[in-house]
Amino acid sequence: MPPDRAAGLAESRCALAEGEVTSRALVERALARIEAAQPTLNAFRIVRAEAALAEADAADRELAAGVRRPLLGVPVAVKDDMDVAGEPTAFGCRGDFPPVAADGEAVRRLRAAGAVIVGKTNTCELGQWPFTEGPAFGDTRNPWHTGHTPGGSSGGSATAVAAGLVPAALGSDGAGSVRIPASWTHLIGIKPQRGRISTWPRGESFQGITVNGTLARTVADAALLLDAASGNHARDPHRPAALTVADAVGRDPGRLRIALSLKPPFTAVPARLDPRIRARILQLADKLAALGHVVEEADPPYGQIGLTFVPRATAGNAEHVREAPDPALLDPRTRDAARLGRLLGGAPLRAARRAEAVLHRRVGRFFGTYDVILTPTTAAPPPRIGALHRLGGLATDRAMIAACPYAWPWNVLGWPGVNIPAGFVDGDLPIGAQLLGPADSEPRLISLAAQVERELRWHERWPPEAVVGAPTV
Repeated sequence: MPPDRAAGLAESRCALAEGEVTSRALVERALARIEAAQPTLNAFRIVRAEAALAEADAADRELAAGVRRPLLGVPVAVKDDMDVAGEPTAFGCRGDFPPVAADGEAVRRLRAAGAVIVGKTNTCELGQWPFTEGPAFGDTRNPWHTGHTPGGSSGGSATAVAAGLVPAALGSDGAGSVRIPASWTHLIGIKPQRGRISTWPRGESFQGITVNGTLARTVADAALLLDAASGNHARDPHRPAALTVADAVGRDPGRLRIALSLKPPFTAVPARLDPRIRARILQLADKLAALGHVVEEADPPYGQIGLTFVPRATAGNAEHVREAPDPALLDPRTRDAARLGRLLGGAPLRAARRAEAVLHRRVGRFFGTYDVILTPTTAAPPPRIGALHRLGGLATDRAMIAACPYAWPWNVLGWPGVNIPAGFVDGDLPIGAQLLGPADSEPRLISLAAQVERELRWHERWPPEAVVGAPTV
């Protein structure tokens, strides 16, 4: 590991338990890294320096008394769509958002596991776009190349982890918003089964398409954070059976039947897979075959799945806009999406929700033949800063769909998906691949991802150290 980069979750936990380091020292180092990187990378909306140090001191007292919890004393970050008691939840928006009174359920569970929340990371306005830029906080930049976006909407969390500011972070994924920035920053990004990590105080986020997920440099760390954050509030509508996914990291996945799907699902806008990404995905498919898996080209029967996505996404947008302290400060694209959501919030939304069961049966039959689907995570490498943010509404939608057509169907289905690094294009721009499965398949996906990680050892490569504190380009 390069100097002054965060150790992983598992490594930090072991060092704390063995008394090799204190939580205060880990948190102080994380805060120093964040401060040094913020002018360049701008990963954080809120840094909880004083509160985090107090929490670290409390963790050290517990450790000294022999208490052991899964993440006791380890610094982590969460996305700024999650409630942290005493902090505002602005979700990428301008306006005077009051501090919230209580932690959201996912944050509460992280604290119960002993984690120290060092800050809240940047996200684009209401998490709508695959970039993390906006007038509320500026541009969040990719540590691999600061002229490019880390993606979105969990771009702040991805940047913080990829740059080694924190060992892992929570994000949320409503159309790929964990998997896309994980792809574009060379990380593991786990989008779990709907309900695996609670979104409370919202029983459903964006009509059920958005779930909370994890970003880390290794499969083991992403799984460890997933286990720590998993669980439900008593009033959650989606309550999948409990799983311990970290156990799957060292488990042999067995000989799997893997469908290689390079064709994007149908959208109203044409999407073309960049040939450089295609070549990397084919290399990954060859690696999976060399590991003993059966890999063949086959596309899931998505049909017109896109028609069910738009009403849910825009209706969710309208719900958030109604809660904004000053909607006039929101991006015109946000207000336009909210107007559409109000129009689609009746019969079209009900039809979209009913269609999910039909899609489960149709796509579920595909998993009678295959165990896992391998697809690109994105159709294009990370765009330059400003390339999408400065567009109008229709142009933004067209560019977003063209660049990121592969991730969102799994949000409609509510099933698990994992981004794994798939290499680089143009020397230093990361791209990724998705491993997709049916309901409750996180252990299989994580076992397979860990098997590939042992071969490719992607976590050993870091962004340039000179990025932190360097001028942007």
